[in-house]
Amino acid sequence: MLAHSKRVVIKLGTGVLTSGIGNLDTARIAALCSQINTLREREIEVIVVSSGAVGLGMGKLLLEKRPKDLATLQACAAVGQSILINNWQQGFDPHGLTVAQILLTREDLRAKHRHNAVFNTIERLLANGIVPIVNENDTVSAAEIKFGDNDTLSALVASVANADMLFILSNIPGLIDMEGTGEVVPIVNAITPEIEAMAQGTNQTTSVGGMISKISAAKIAHRAGCSVLIGSGSDPELFDKLLAGERVGTYFAPSEVPVKSHKRWIAIQDHTHGSITIDAGAAEAIVERGKSLLAAGITSCVGDFEGGDVVQICAPDGQVLAHGIANYNIERMSSARPELEDNVVIHRDHLVLLHPDA
Repeated sequence: MLAHSKRVVIKLGTGVLTSGIGNLDTARIAALCSQINTLREREIEVIVVSSGAVGLGMGKLLLEKRPKDLATLQACAAVGQSILINNWQQGFDPHGLTVAQILLTREDLRAKHRHNAVFNTIERLLANGIVPIVNENDTVSAAEIKFGDNDTLSALVASVANADMLFILSNIPGLIDMEGTGEVVPIVNAITPEIEAMAQGTNQTTSVGGMISKISAAKIAHRAGCSVLIGSGSDPELFDKLLAGERVGTYFAPSEVPVKSHKRWIAIQDHTHGSITIDAGAAEAIVERGKSLLAAGITSCVGDFEGGDVVQICAPDGQVLAHGIANYNIERMSSARPELEDNVVIHRDHLVLLHPDA
């Protein structure tokens, strides 16, 4: 697992990095920086996704509860972000490492050119020996462009960066089977409804998400061919144990049919511009035989999409089978479909099955 990885993403929750509202645990950060330096000495590239900015800002603004209004949340993030990145740099200084701050919104990964810019920036930073520190740009994020939590952000970053492994570290040791053994589940090969039922949310003052968001993040990473480990960020020997082959936390195996790197932008789109419903024959052709979608197999279209937009492809029963880039806009698809009967509406090189392991 870890010993064979070339590039990893490490997501650290607020509960790992702070000891109460506004109090950064500098000793914990120093220990984490030391562990990350060990990984780099093993020629493993590391990208950090760091929570904590809002909690630190809350402390500076003397707030005891996480704000519910967007403006105050954004103010907390703006205050806390500089404190957070400065402490990361101080943690890496003894190892001679430099950090770079990357702040993202959902829109940065929805737009193809911005998605590519994020990838290129990360590649160049890693090539120059820099440790990227990624966080959501909460200062400008509105509801429609928020990731929702840094678990989701970390999975998307792992997908964009073509990481081999994603670590989601918080103050819990892994996925716990609360209805059964009460023990940490060591390995998850497939995220089934039973696995999802084990997940619970969080009630922490400074945090969002909980295990539910971690399972959702694991799904995203799984599809990208990236393995995931959910574990405790408070274990100072976590990465040493993993490098030695010890089993720690909950390991989620990657998909056996991962999405190819050039298609991952299509796969991670949560906001499509419309949907195309197809007949059973077309569904069989794209799912079972890996064919392109022809106009003859389309039964209906809805939405407001142009050529080049990402759309959903739905089975006759409404199940979303795939995402793909449409070659035509909805007006032409709706009014001139008989003329397009033999035309490729979505080429197989621009089509991503959402359940390839099924």
